[in-house]
Amino acid sequence: MPLIRIDAIEGRTKEEVKTLLDAAHRAVLSALAVPQRDRYQVYHEHPEGHLIVEDTGLGIQRTKKVLVITVTSMPRSQELKLRLYSELCRELKTSSGIEASDIMVSIMTNSAPDWSFGNGEAHFVTGKL
Repeated sequence: MPLIRIDAIEGRTKEEVKTLLDAAHRAVLSALAVPQRDRYQVYHEHPEGHLIVEDTGLGIQRTKKVLVITVTSMPRSQELKLRLYSELCRELKTSSGIEASDIMVSIMTNSAPDWSFGNGEAHFVTGKL
């Protein structure tokens, strides 16, 4: 927790995807101070033309490297969310050469009973987490 879903235009190699996912995890570790093994990521590729990411009139230029990162998490403070945006951009630029203009992030919040990490249990509710 959090659960990170990254949508991208197809074409990255297996190694590039691993590097990208590792960078996203480092950003989550740094910004949200979660445990190292608190890693839940889904990477999904789309054919060009099946992923449209415009700019809401902000004049942001996108390339084929564009990523849509959806974070599902328990509520976080505004400060932590802003830190996560910054860390994602820094880590992805450093490791994968992806510009901040190609990174869109949306955070979806939920609550303790919305999580089960396996075995049919709601671990935040049972007190195991």
